Order: sequence, then C-alpha cells, then structure tokens
Amino acid sequence: MPRTARDVVFVDGVRTPFGKAGPKGIYAETRADDLVIKAIRELLRRNPSLDPSRIDEVAIAATTQIGDQGLTLGRSAALLAGLPKTVPGYSIDRMCAGAMTSVTSIAGGIAFGAYDIGIAGGVEHMGRHPMGEGVDPNPRFLSEKLVDESALFMGMTAENLHDRLPQLTKERCDAFAVASQEKAAKAYANGHIQPDLVPVAIRRTNAAGGETGWGLATADEPMRPGTTLESLANLKTPFRPHGRITAGNAAGLNDGATASLVAAEDVARELGLPVKMRMVSYSFAGVEPEVMGIGPVPATQKALRQAGLSIDDIGAFEINEAFAVQVLSLLDHYGIADDDERVNPYGGAIAFGHPLASTGVRLMNQLAHRFQERTDIRYGITTMCIGMGMGGTVVWENPNFEGGK
Repeated sequence: MPRTARDVVFVDGVRTPFGKAGPKGIYAETRADDLVIKAIRELLRRNPSLDPSRIDEVAIAATTQIGDQGLTLGRSAALLAGLPKTVPGYSIDRMCAGAMTSVTSIAGGIAFGAYDIGIAGGVEHMGRHPMGEGVDPNPRFLSEKLVDESALFMGMTAENLHDRLPQLTKERCDAFAVASQEKAAKAYANGHIQPDLVPVAIRRTNAAGGETGWGLATADEPMRPGTTLESLANLKTPFRPHGRITAGNAAGLNDGATASLVAAEDVARELGLPVKMRMVSYSFAGVEPEVMGIGPVPATQKALRQAGLSIDDIGAFEINEAFAVQVLSLLDHYGIADDDERVNPYGGAIAFGHPLASTGVRLMNQLAHRFQERTDIRYGITTMCIGMGMGGTVVWENPNFEGGK
C-alpha cells in the first residue's frame, strides 16, 4: 500500500541549566535520570492541551549508558515522569549527536505514520560518568591501523584539524570563543535563554559529604562573561605541548538534560500545540575519525542536497561549539565570515556548556527563538560534529516566514 510522508514539526523544547562536571558542580548530588524527568515534566506543564496518553514514543540519548544513565532511559524516565504506562521508550547513543538523533528518529517514525507525537531528548552527567567510562575499545582499531590513536581523544582530533587547516589559527579560535561568551551574556540580558530553562532543585554538600542545604539551579554554570583575548592567550594546551586547543576555545565537561516535543504538523494544529519549526531534511555523514570536527561539512552538504537548497538559502545557523576550530572549519568551507550575524547569535557551547548527548535540542531551541524573532528568515540549520568521525545536520523551515530569505 503506498504511503505519503507527513510533515514533521518541532513543537517545543526545554532544558535544564547546564552545570560544570565534577564534585563542585551544581549537579554533583543530582541523578542524571532526575534531570531528564524534570525536563519531561516541564514539557507537559507547558503544553496542557496535550493529553499524555497521546504520546507515542520517548527517545532519550546518553553517551555513557551505565548507572543512572542506563536502564533503557527513554522508558524508565517516561515512567518516573508520570507518563502513562502505555507510552513506550528507548535509549540512543550517537555520542554528541544523541539528542539530535533522538529527534530525527522520532521524526522518521512520524513521517512514516508510526507515531503522531513523540518526546525526544538527551542527558549527560559527565561528573558522574566521564566520557569513555567503562569503554573497552577493540585493539584492532590500533593494531590494524584502522584509526590513529588520536581518533579516540576528541581534543586531539581538534588539534589534528588545526594541522589540516592551518589558516584556522589559535588566534581566530580565541576570538570566536570571546564572541561566544559575549553573545551568550547578551542573550541572557535580553531574556532569550531563560524561557527554555527548567529550574532544578539541587542538594548542596560540604567537603566531608555532609548536607549543607538546598538551592535552585536557574542559569548555566559554565559561562564566563568578561572573557578577553588576553585572558585566553596563555591558557594551557592539554592535548599537545604548544598546541592550540585550550579550555577557553572549547566546550567544557558538563552536566545537563534536554527534552522536546516532535509531532506531525496536522496533529499539532489539531491539538492546539505550537508549531515552532518544520523539519525539511536531515543527514548524518562519516569522516576520518582523526579529524571528526570536519563532520558537519559533508552532513550539511547531504542535508542541503536532500532539501533542494544551497547554503545561500540558509538564514540562521546553530552550530555546536565543541571546539571553535570545528565551527570555523564549516564557515571557511562555505566562505562565511567568522563573525557572520547568522551564526550562533545567542552564543554557543563554549559559553553554555556541552553535556554531550543533550546538546542537539539546545541548538533547536535557539534556532526556534531565532525563527520567532526573524520572520524574514525562511530556513535554518542545526549542525554538530560527532565523536568517532561523524557529523549531523538538520535543515528547518520557519513557519513564521513572511518573506525575505
């Protein structure tokens, strides 16, 4: 029987404030699954016209799927969040693009007709579960020279990208990082970020582990407003002596969670749900793992080709700032200036943080705000590099478009 694909829309997205990983971070005493639960509950609170029994699937990503990030997180978080027991769920791992893949997986099911509405998101508690915890890479990777050893360390792959593209200097990366911090601070001052944030109650302890009280996380912890080029110039380069990657021009180690509602457009409108973005195409692509940061280039090429668009049609870019050099490699490929106003206008992961599998929905939230603010922009993309040598890109259409580009 012939089937017709349905239009898929991004209805709404929320996230916890992002925290610094480690014993002093705001979520040191908070479970990873509780962060996801908080985000799911907030989605339902914000969309009271949605009967939870209408949700067909819950896909939640985590890169390190052990401990409180294990146990088929999509299903366990759905139950703990109070969704009906009839709502199924599953877990996803595509490293940094976990939440992005959650969204595209749910979207594929909706377009096919298997679902009407789904919840998609991700979580990473890097304080409890450092990247690579419990992993046992097959020795054939190195013994058979399938990859260079550096492919297994993201910071080293970023240094390799600098080697391949020497025009992407440390000075350019530092300048981009300073701009990210400035834009993020301005976005907070203008109220662009707060609408997406879910306040989280946090337990505070002293050095001995004793409880000292409770607080409320309401803002991203990693931000460093006031960062200057001078303050970044002499930071240590932990991945290579006299290297170019520093804590200042890369995202840190972070904790946080995101969740979004994705639906068939006709169902969203029938239920009176907001339609913030319409999905046009998506693509994932593989590259040499040693230079995984270049991944967004072929992924964007594929997604644009599928959509019948060119880079000139894109009026807004949300590019994950895992490393500044990775963003600049995409911009250089397309001849886009480092300071182009279309790129990450509210700041990026260098300022907000990058809790791996959660980040994709943060990018979508910020693009949705851009679409609401700029009705002259028709198309935008969310894109990111992915560990083990991949990239992912989603092309979105602005439903508020009133003419322009």
